[in-house]
Amino acid sequence: KCGMTGVDGKRVIDGRPETLRKTIDESLQRLQTDAIDLYYLHRFDKLNGVPIEDSVGELGRMNEAGKVRQIGLSEVSAATIHKAHAEHPIAAVQSEYSLWSRNVEIGVLDACTEIGAAFVAFSPLARGFLTSTDIDPARFAEKDIRRGMPRFNEPHFSRNQSLLPVFRQIAKDAGCAPAQLALAWLLQKAPHIIPIPGTTSVANLSENLGSEGITLSKDICERVETLINQITVSGGRYPPTTQSEVDTEEFS
Repeated sequence: KCGMTGVDGKRVIDGRPETLRKTIDESLQRLQTDAIDLYYLHRFDKLNGVPIEDSVGELGRMNEAGKVRQIGLSEVSAATIHKAHAEHPIAAVQSEYSLWSRNVEIGVLDACTEIGAAFVAFSPLARGFLTSTDIDPARFAEKDIRRGMPRFNEPHFSRNQSLLPVFRQIAKDAGCAPAQLALAWLLQKAPHIIPIPGTTSVANLSENLGSEGITLSKDICERVETLINQITVSGGRYPPTTQSEVDTEEFS
């Protein structure tokens, strides 16, 4: 991925063509390869006024040079997707999508369908929230990014935690684990959606893979969507500074 770099220990959004050229060459050297299969512009550099056409145009030149096989975007709006795709074909769009982060339903999912791109859903388990494991924010490691996220801080966390008993009961009624319910729900939303749950546990990996064989009834889907959505979830996805860096639409 490119467009987001670390400078003096701080995250910097930089989508300038000259920066992207430097980043791809460094990535190829580190990976010891001649080409990267899918290269993401990890952030649209809107704050610095870099047009998406400039960034994607440079990625297109990387594609023509054989350094990049496919181009992807991350955390962008439907309008930005169409502008980018007009500059060079976009193969994939990656953004957060789960029961408790539904922003991409505003326009991004439809935009991906319209241009024939895959939609890659990161944090499909709500950063571990939609599982059978009870989360205690007080025990987060110092570098755990959830420490700074509103939904994992009070007063929001307690409000969100109150949704879990019913969510887990719905999973039980569906005959699956809570994580499987969250993933199966995503998989049934549209065929171009690819969830990418992360885990450090082989047992959890096996459980996640089991969601592919689960078909949820209309009743189960309606119950879980009514329980967890943009209205019932408390707190934003990111703190204000981080939120200002993303381009994905927000619910009014």
